[in-house]
Amino acid sequence: MTTPRLTTISHHIDDEQELHPEATGEFTSILNDLTLALRLISRDVRRAGLNDVLGLTRDTNVHGEQVRKLDTYSNDVIKRAMQRSGHICVMASEEDEDIVVTDIVNDRGKYLIVFDPLDGSSNIDVNVTIGTIFSIYKRIDLSSDEAGSVEDVLQPGYKQEAAGYALYGSSTVLVYTTGHGTHAFTLDPTIGEFLLTRENIRTPKRGKYYSVNEGNYYLWSENIRQYVDYLKTPSKDKFRPYSHRYIGTAVADVHRTIIYGGIFMYPADSNAPNGKLRLVYEANALAMIVEQCGGRASDGQNRILDIQPTNIHERVPLFLGSKEDVFDAEAFFKGEHPLQKIF
Repeated sequence: MTTPRLTTISHHIDDEQELHPEATGEFTSILNDLTLALRLISRDVRRAGLNDVLGLTRDTNVHGEQVRKLDTYSNDVIKRAMQRSGHICVMASEEDEDIVVTDIVNDRGKYLIVFDPLDGSSNIDVNVTIGTIFSIYKRIDLSSDEAGSVEDVLQPGYKQEAAGYALYGSSTVLVYTTGHGTHAFTLDPTIGEFLLTRENIRTPKRGKYYSVNEGNYYLWSENIRQYVDYLKTPSKDKFRPYSHRYIGTAVADVHRTIIYGGIFMYPADSNAPNGKLRLVYEANALAMIVEQCGGRASDGQNRILDIQPTNIHERVPLFLGSKEDVFDAEAFFKGEHPLQKIF
């Protein structure tokens, strides 16, 4: 009997580098340093009742949200790790008001990283799954002698070189793509390595679950309410009703959606008319991952990866998951679904 190959994240990154004969190893170095940061964050999440990382600081971030201690720690860990590689020219974090230009040694790096260091902050203190989201891009002008700029950060999502997220839950899982499928790795804490546990994840064309904060139901537009009512109403073909699942950490809800199918929604509402999730730090990365699983990601009308950001903290509505489910949602939002008048 043959023994299944154990593939570490480092080996997998090396294998993917071989798909690019022109590769210099810089991108591989960045990913390896990033996985180090994720292991460090995972370690402290695991000890979060025993060390001083729970609770709030006295600060508020650029979005007016109270900053939690673990937010600050995770943000600092990722920034320090990315400084190590020497290949990152600029960084942007959901927690920082402005971009972070790396030191003078690194300012000619070819790459930049944008990230949400800790998604699901409100769940930290109650031991519910939280996560980290990231995207890596090449800078616009690779021959430039100048430091990285905000223009480098404001690239549409289809230009991402890689995207991923880490989930800190019952186990720590890293999901990432470089445009050649989406793969999942589980951290083995006994050896400190991420091991390949799901290769080329494929999302079902249609699912049985929908994920949305229904507490905002009366803040939504009529079309969105109609779509959710449609999902909850039994159909003769027994495809409906869908089951509702909602954790409140975007990466956790998206992870379930890409594995089991269905739709994740964070629509605009009367309190957040532009949506709530950030295009640069969250939506673009999640959209690339979902598309590489065979799914779809939209703002209700447009493909997320085609949207040109105008601000590093720009927000968008987000609908992603199984292709057929997202197409149905878009039809409702446009008033074009054949069953819309019933609801």
